[in-house]
Amino acid sequence: MSQQQVSPAKQLIGSIELAPDKSIAQRAAIFSLLHEGTSTIENFSPAQDPQSTLSCVAKLGAKVDIDQSIVRIEGVGRDGIKAEINELDCGNSGTAMRLLSGVLVGAGIPVTLIGDPSLSSRTMTRIIKPLEQMGAHILARNSAYAPLFITREDPLVPMDFRLPIPSAQLKSCILLAGLFGEEPTRVIESIPSRDHTERLLQLPVSELHGERIIEASRHLKIPAQNYRIPGDYSAAAFWLVAGSIVPNSEIQLPHVGLNPTRTASLKILQEMGANISIETHSESFAEPVGTLTVTSSALKAFDIPVEWIPNAIDELPILAVAMAFAEGTSHIRGAEELRHKETDRIMAIAQLLQAIGAHFRELPDGLEIIGNPNLEFESATFESYHDHRIAMASAVASLRGSKSSFIHDAEAAAVSYPDFWTHLGALSAN
Repeated sequence: MSQQQVSPAKQLIGSIELAPDKSIAQRAAIFSLLHEGTSTIENFSPAQDPQSTLSCVAKLGAKVDIDQSIVRIEGVGRDGIKAEINELDCGNSGTAMRLLSGVLVGAGIPVTLIGDPSLSSRTMTRIIKPLEQMGAHILARNSAYAPLFITREDPLVPMDFRLPIPSAQLKSCILLAGLFGEEPTRVIESIPSRDHTERLLQLPVSELHGERIIEASRHLKIPAQNYRIPGDYSAAAFWLVAGSIVPNSEIQLPHVGLNPTRTASLKILQEMGANISIETHSESFAEPVGTLTVTSSALKAFDIPVEWIPNAIDELPILAVAMAFAEGTSHIRGAEELRHKETDRIMAIAQLLQAIGAHFRELPDGLEIIGNPNLEFESATFESYHDHRIAMASAVASLRGSKSSFIHDAEAAAVSYPDFWTHLGALSAN
């Protein structure tokens, strides 16, 4: 068990290149497998999850060539996928397991998907049921958990699938299976979820009665995945909060992905009074990219609208830290999904807030946080629960202590942001 010491910061100054977006990196790798030909992906993420996905793609027949942060993938197309081994190890990546399940069902390849203890404790029932409706046979531990043994002997059954909750992984899983069907599979969503999959695959999207309908079938061409992956907005959120709550700070974050289905927390922080400027540069493969600059500001409480929660779900741990140092009482509701992440994140956030002496109330679907801009604590000891976002949120909270704080299992940050501790040191040193 590793323990990270974090010293208080008088200010945070500097410009940092963020970790590449792992949601986009993992999709780019899988979609490159489905493309017939070569894809060149620049700024591919070195984080554990995308590397696990890359390894799985290679074991399904793609030729993968890695030259530092440039990855070239020779895709085999939908009909060239083959299982070189019986098991694919998804590591800690729920994205890999859920999206590859769709690919394997579509391709009709019998493979077992496995993962680490954390991933193996996350329920997969959400994808199992619809994939079985499409003709798959899936054997899962306790009918819910990895390992998942996936086969399909009968013809693929295209369907219209209404998303029961806004989940980009579930949506992507069904669409990827649908790419192998002669007739279209349609996913209907009433609340928009992350739209990287439909952007990168250039899938037909229509709107009817306020709902989005995304279509996939064998007749759609899979485009080459040639682009530079932008910086991870989810990583940016930690510095946006840190730059807001640590006095005399100015942090610049160039080349950040600003996909509107990912940046609800940016809007939330602006509503709270955060001083963030946005310089939009360009659209990279239809993904907006820009530079964010944050300077210290006084934050005020905010009740997050329930409909914003899906597009801020990953940032809720660090938003809770911002709320602890804001003036007034904030509410996070409708976030039951947090209880089914790498850990029960509502519980983990509550433990974080308790460690710094914040006033709060844990709710079944979120938290009530009574903020205090002058919240003072000496030193805290945090449990990361092996959860990367809890580890990094704890580090940002530590910056406001009067003495050094300690985070257990802090190496969890490497799951999404291997350079986090280096960047924290660089910003604190100036």
